[in-house]
Amino acid sequence: MTIQRERWSSKLIFIFAAVGSAVGLGNVWRFPYLAGKYGGGAFLIPYIIMLFVLGLPLLIMEFAIGQKMQLGAVGAFQKIKQKLAGIGMAAVLCGFVVVTYYAVIMAWSLLYMFFSFKLSWGADTESFFFNQVLHLSGGAGDPGQIVLPILFALVAVWIMIYFSIWKGVKSVGKVVMITMPLPVILLVVLLIRGVTLPGAADGIIFYLKPDFNALLDLAVWRAAASQIFFTLSLAFGIMIAYASFQHESSDISKTAIITSLINSTISIVAGFAVFSTLGYMAVQSGVSIADLAGASGPSLAFIVFPKALSLMPMAGLFAVLFFVMLISLAIDSAFSLVEAASTVLCDNYPHLRKEDISFYVCVANFICGIIFTSFAGLYYLDITDHFITNYGLVAAGLLEIWAVVHFYGAEKLRAYINEVSDIKIGRLWSITITYIIPVLLLVLLITGLVQDISEPYGGYPQWALFCFGWLVLIMVFTASFLFSHFAAKSREKEEKTL
Repeated sequence: MTIQRERWSSKLIFIFAAVGSAVGLGNVWRFPYLAGKYGGGAFLIPYIIMLFVLGLPLLIMEFAIGQKMQLGAVGAFQKIKQKLAGIGMAAVLCGFVVVTYYAVIMAWSLLYMFFSFKLSWGADTESFFFNQVLHLSGGAGDPGQIVLPILFALVAVWIMIYFSIWKGVKSVGKVVMITMPLPVILLVVLLIRGVTLPGAADGIIFYLKPDFNALLDLAVWRAAASQIFFTLSLAFGIMIAYASFQHESSDISKTAIITSLINSTISIVAGFAVFSTLGYMAVQSGVSIADLAGASGPSLAFIVFPKALSLMPMAGLFAVLFFVMLISLAIDSAFSLVEAASTVLCDNYPHLRKEDISFYVCVANFICGIIFTSFAGLYYLDITDHFITNYGLVAAGLLEIWAVVHFYGAEKLRAYINEVSDIKIGRLWSITITYIIPVLLLVLLITGLVQDISEPYGGYPQWALFCFGWLVLIMVFTASFLFSHFAAKSREKEEKTL
């Protein structure tokens, strides 16, 4: 008996889901930081070039593979060639690791949403975040104990994630109708508030003022390439899984263009919101915009921004809106990572209920993420994120391209894309996928490796880098290789039996 595959209820819902997955915390706390650090408005030049050279072609490829094969990442590559199943597994496992700590960041945001009502962080936001919220220990070698408020918030986060994906695309489709537009609306509200504050113009000028000398720096181009690669949720298995719930005749290229352009537009708008607020903070606190703009990631969201928000009129309201925005931005990305893994299991075990599979995946993620709620959790999170995003995802992306180019055929896939799409792609796409993108990803991989060898990342001890970095990568790719090997052996036995 053939089980009918689930479908998105409309093309709009699919676009909302894809955009929701792509638009995450990195749009708010990484893109503005990179723009401020690497040439201001000049950074937009390599960013836009990388969008069209790297991001869009890869997004089209992943959409096409998922839609053509009508399977998640593992099944899709297994369908191309039996022994390639491990490539899809590597992408899904990288996503599994990422969401274990991504959910912890969401837990911090949930706590801060409640802190916002009374501006509990006070004047010293740095001490509040590190000492009172994280209870950060002196180093990676001092794990301390579990921070119970973060653990309880993490439970709440995983409950939200579970009920977002427990019925597959049906529940995801309903959730993204709220969680995709909501953070955009809140971002616009914060932008309007930001640009009306004294000093906002100085912040925006700092953000946009181009330093074209930065274009001669290879690090700028590497930063633009990595930002595009990660922000579009490439090599996670997400876009392959989501596209597999589309009809085989659905338009691919138009959907990919819309998704990538909306994602980048939100990043640029977020930059205006962030820097207008930092401009105001610089006026109020007497700290230079350059110093404030030097913060990225957790430091920007949980130290700099709370301080900036507390200086605003109606501070409590805008602080609540900011952290609601962070949570709603993050949850789409989080449950899309879980859905990528759930889709693989549903494809392989169709007799199991979707609700049960989603529950098992969420529980497994929660258990693995508990280590990041310890006193040393921030250290472990930082190390794991660095290695998975700089090596795991880039390697998975290279393997995906290798499978498509050498075993399926770039031209064959292009023919299918053009068959179902209104916007036709030329042979340049095949050339880009075959030659240009692999070179770009290899540059990212090799330069990152050289840098980490010459100077241990973050000054962490070698044992910590091994346990939470290299060992995690070894486990991911060893598990993927073993899965591929045994899946091929199992298939051979089935064929002999038949």
